[in-house]
Amino acid sequence: MIKGFKDFIMRGNVIDLAVAVVIGAAFTAVVNAIVASIINPLIELVWKADEATGAVGPTVIGIHGDPVTFPIGGLISAIISFLAVAIVVYLVFVYPMNRFKERAAAKAGVAEPEGEKLPTEQELLVQIRDLLQKQDTTPPTAR
Repeated sequence: MIKGFKDFIMRGNVIDLAVAVVIGAAFTAVVNAIVASIINPLIELVWKADEATGAVGPTVIGIHGDPVTFPIGGLISAIISFLAVAIVVYLVFVYPMNRFKERAAAKAGVAEPEGEKLPTEQELLVQIRDLLQKQDTTPPTAR
């Protein structure tokens, strides 16, 4: 039982997953700090974020006659926060990393073929089947 557990832990994908979780947690802290210190103040120049949490939405009378209010301010704040995090991740991390990879590939002389589409797995299997059928010289009745 212990040997099986040791084998499980020592697999490359388990270690890779553990490293990804730790790096992801650290990455989350960096992204949240960028959003809190740069993006949120920019948003507050135009719109007060604390006003959204107190904002109320439509009020509807329920089945029992009690009014039910749908507070949409929190939802709006969450959507804005999500979009801010997504923009920061793309502009600060994804876009520069893609540019870096493109430049490194260009320096190495590895150019991505434009317009050249590689065949899919299914297309390759069809080609292999057709080649095997051409090579088969036995009559159909002998098979």
